[in-house]
Amino acid sequence: MAGAIASRMSFSSLKRKQPKTFTVRIVTMDAEMEFNCEVKWKGKDLFDLVCRTLGLRETWFFGLQYTIKDTVAWLKMDKKVLDHDVSKEEPVTFHFLAKFYPENAEEELVQEITQHLFFLQVKKQILEEKIYCPPEASVLLASYAVQAKYGDYDPSVHKRGFLAQEELLPKRVINLYQMTPEMWEERITAWYAEHRGRARDEAEMEYLKIAQDLEMYGVNYFAIRNKKGTELLLGVDALGLHIYDPENRLTPKISFPWNEIRNISYSDKEILQLCIGNHDLFMRRRKADSLEVQQMKAQAREEKARKQMERQRLAREKQMREEAERTRDELERRLLQMKEEATMANEALMRSEETADLLAEKAQITEEEAKLLAQKAAEAEQEMQRIKATAIRTEEEKRLMEQKVLEAEVLALKMAEESERRAKEADQLKQDLQEAREAERRAKQKLLEIATKPTYPPMNPIPAPLPPDIPSFNLIGDSLSFDFKDTDMKRLSMEIEKEKVEYMEKSKHLQEQLNELKTEIEALKLKERETALDILHNENSDRGGTSSKHNTIKKPQAQGRRPICI
Repeated sequence: MAGAIASRMSFSSLKRKQPKTFTVRIVTMDAEMEFNCEVKWKGKDLFDLVCRTLGLRETWFFGLQYTIKDTVAWLKMDKKVLDHDVSKEEPVTFHFLAKFYPENAEEELVQEITQHLFFLQVKKQILEEKIYCPPEASVLLASYAVQAKYGDYDPSVHKRGFLAQEELLPKRVINLYQMTPEMWEERITAWYAEHRGRARDEAEMEYLKIAQDLEMYGVNYFAIRNKKGTELLLGVDALGLHIYDPENRLTPKISFPWNEIRNISYSDKEILQLCIGNHDLFMRRRKADSLEVQQMKAQAREEKARKQMERQRLAREKQMREEAERTRDELERRLLQMKEEATMANEALMRSEETADLLAEKAQITEEEAKLLAQKAAEAEQEMQRIKATAIRTEEEKRLMEQKVLEAEVLALKMAEESERRAKEADQLKQDLQEAREAERRAKQKLLEIATKPTYPPMNPIPAPLPPDIPSFNLIGDSLSFDFKDTDMKRLSMEIEKEKVEYMEKSKHLQEQLNELKTEIEALKLKERETALDILHNENSDRGGTSSKHNTIKKPQAQGRRPICI
C-alpha cells in the first residue's frame, strides 16, 4: 500500500515537472517556421529564439507582430507571450517584421540577412501602395528587383515575356497609363541591362537607397485630434514626429526631430513604443558604435572584401572561359578549314595522277607511231634505192620508174615530216608528263604538311591558367586563398571611395533617365485615373520640392527641446 502511494506521488511529481508548451508559427518575408514554446516564456524568449534561428544579430530593427481583430500590435519583450491578446488556437501566428527603419540603409544595415529582409518588406509595401512611389521610380526599383532575382541580363536567356508572371509595379501605376505589359517589360529590361555585374545584395541595397527617399518610407501613421478637435495624422519615423493633413500623407504640416523633443504625453501605448524605439535609435546613431556593432561591421567589411575578391575571381574565370571558348571555336574553325584544304589537295592529287597516267599512255602511243613511221620511211628509202639499182630496159619503163621514184621520194619526205612532227609531239607529252608528276609531288607534299602541321597557337594568349571545368584543354586552375592584410583593406577602402564617387557621378545621369522616362510615358497617362497622392506628388515636383526625406524636417520656431502631447 505504501509502495503504491509512493508510486502515485512520484508520477504526480514527474507530471508537474513536465513543462507545458504551445506551438507558435513565425512568418518572415520569405519563410515560415514553427516552434514549441513554454507557457512561461516572455516575448523576449521567443524573439531571441527566432533571431538565433535566422542568424540575425541586428535585432534592434525588428519585432514580432500579431493581429487583434482588424488591427495589429507588437509583442512586448517583458510580457509573457500568452498574456497578450493573441488567438488561443494553435499554432499562434506572429509576423517577424522590421519595426524601426534606418536613416541611411547603406551605413546602418550591416548583415546581408538584415538587408534582404528590409528589401522584401519595403518592396511589398511599395507594391501594396503602403508607400507611395512615382511611376518612373517604380520602373527603376523594378529593374533592381529583377537584377536581385535573375542576376545579370542575358538576352539569350531573358527573352521577351520572361517577366510576364512577375509582380513588379504597383497596380496604381499600371492602371494610370495606356501601356501594355510588353511595353512596361521593355522599359524595365532597358534599365535591368545596365545593372550588369551587381550581386544580389548590391542590387537590394540600391533598391533600399532609392526607396528610403520616398516620402512615406518608414513612417507609421496614427489618427489624432488637436485641442480644437481637428482630425490630423501623426507620423512616427526614424527622424522624428510629423503632423500631416489626413488628405496629404506626403508632406507634413510640421515636423519635430527627436533631439528637440523633451517628453511625450500619450494615451496610446503602441505609439509610445514606436516613439521610444525610434528615439533610442536616433540617439544611438549619433554616438560611437558599441563594441558589438564595431565587431559586426568589421566582420561585414571582411565578408564584403572576401565576396568582392570571390566575384573578381569568378569574373576572371568567366573571362578566361569565354576566351577559351573563343579559342576553341577558332581552332575548330581552323581545323575544319584544314580538313577542307586536305580534301581539296587529295582530290587534286587524284586528278594529277589520272592526268599523268593518260599523258604517259598517250606519249607511249605517239612514240610507237613515230617509230613505225620511221621504219616505213626507211623501207621506202630502201625501195627507192632498189628501184634505182634495177636496170630499166625501155623508156616507158624508165618513165614509169622515174614517176614511181618521184612518188616514193615525195612519200618518203612526207613520212619524214610526219615522223618529225610525231617526235616533237612525243617530246611535248614527255614534258607535260614531267609537269604533271611535279604537280603530283607538290600535292603530296602539301597533304603531308597538312597532316603533320602542329596545332595553331591561340589567337589571344592566356597568361593565367584556365578553370578546371574545361577538360578539352587539360588545364588546371590554381586555388585561391584569402589573406586580408593591411594593404588589402587599404586597397578595398580606396575602391569603396572610388565607388562612392562613381555613384555620385551616376546620380545626375540617373535623374536624367528618370525625367526622360517620365516625359516619355506622360503622353500615355490617363489623367482621370490619377489618385490624390499622384496629384500631390506632381504639385510637389512642380514646386521644385526635393524627394529626400532628410530635408523634410521643419524645425519649430521656438528654441530648445519641446514637450509633445499626443
